[in-house]
Amino acid sequence: MAHRFFIADVFTDRPFTGNQLAVFPDGTGISDRAMQAIAREFNFAETTFVLPPREPQHAAHVRIFTPKTELPFAGHPTVGTAAVLARLRRVDLPGTIVLEEGVGLVPVELALRGGDIYAHLISERPIEVPAAQPAKGAAAAALSLDPSAVVETWFANGGVRFCFVRLADRAAVDRAALDRTAWSKHFANAWSPHLYFFAGEQELYVRMFAPALGIEEDPATGSGAVALAGVLASRLPAADGSFTWRIDQGVAMGRPSKLEASAEKRGGRIVRIKVGGATVITGEGTMDVPAGY
Repeated sequence: MAHRFFIADVFTDRPFTGNQLAVFPDGTGISDRAMQAIAREFNFAETTFVLPPREPQHAAHVRIFTPKTELPFAGHPTVGTAAVLARLRRVDLPGTIVLEEGVGLVPVELALRGGDIYAHLISERPIEVPAAQPAKGAAAAALSLDPSAVVETWFANGGVRFCFVRLADRAAVDRAALDRTAWSKHFANAWSPHLYFFAGEQELYVRMFAPALGIEEDPATGSGAVALAGVLASRLPAADGSFTWRIDQGVAMGRPSKLEASAEKRGGRIVRIKVGGATVITGEGTMDVPAGY
């Protein structure tokens, strides 16, 4: 049976940049096995399958697959899928929709800026930060860097667990290369094996390696930006306010992406985090799935 799909570049307003996403706007009838096989076939960081919502007031139920596994939540698939649904006029634009994902309900704000569709996912869940911290030396080894390049490390979860590594400068971020032996030794079985490393303060320069998900390097990591914004905002001395960051990612791999992240703080507590950006649809087609697959 032929199933229609769209290819979208997420977190960019220019074709052939940003983070690629395959979206199947009608995933009804595609088996779990076929969904995983399709995600491997595209070999993008993620592929999404849109299904009817379980509750009629929600826009859709969305399943997210990497080439290796299904995820309960991810940023660029959420943002990109919402933008594709808006382009297909299946949801209101501008407006706020709710997507059903494995992690639960994910609100997404949709807007037009010029001719571009912008989508921002909204998270009001507390950011999980475990007491255990990754060793800076282990992070340096996994990234093939001198230990002096690593400023600090921590684990955090805003829907997907990450190991965050703050590096001394942008040059250190660019120099990083995954050492699989060191990664396997220190992170393959860690609280999170996914390495999200960055430099900067308000303007952040980011890369992310997730070999455990079949992602050698991710051009844009929305779920990581959620957790990062939450942690950074919680450290600020102000008890109240809205704080914003601009994130550049994917530059080193030739797919520059721009993410907008913000966190709202009330009474010293993070109450809302938004992460989003533009999405460009670059192609569409159909994929034949053998009967019974």
